[in-house]
Amino acid sequence: MDTRVAVMSIIVEQSDSVEVLNGILHEYGNFIIGRMGIPYRQKNINIISIAIDAPQDKISALAGKIGKLSGVSVKTAFSGVITHEK
Repeated sequence: MDTRVAVMSIIVEQSDSVEVLNGILHEYGNFIIGRMGIPYRQKNINIISIAIDAPQDKISALAGKIGKLSGVSVKTAFSGVITHEK
């Protein structure tokens, strides 16, 4: 199974979606390398950055689930680093 390294940028504009978002991220926790969350109180939003190493379909599925949440935006940037695992 090939894995790719990617980063996801997530902006949360509706705090009602935070609990569900955290549950989704927990589901994919074994693929997440690191996570940084920044509350931007002046704008009443949260900015989250996720570093992930996973098969491309898992990364796409995670982004798709996050993107369906109300008031949440997500963008993914993929690196050229691909690991070929047996």
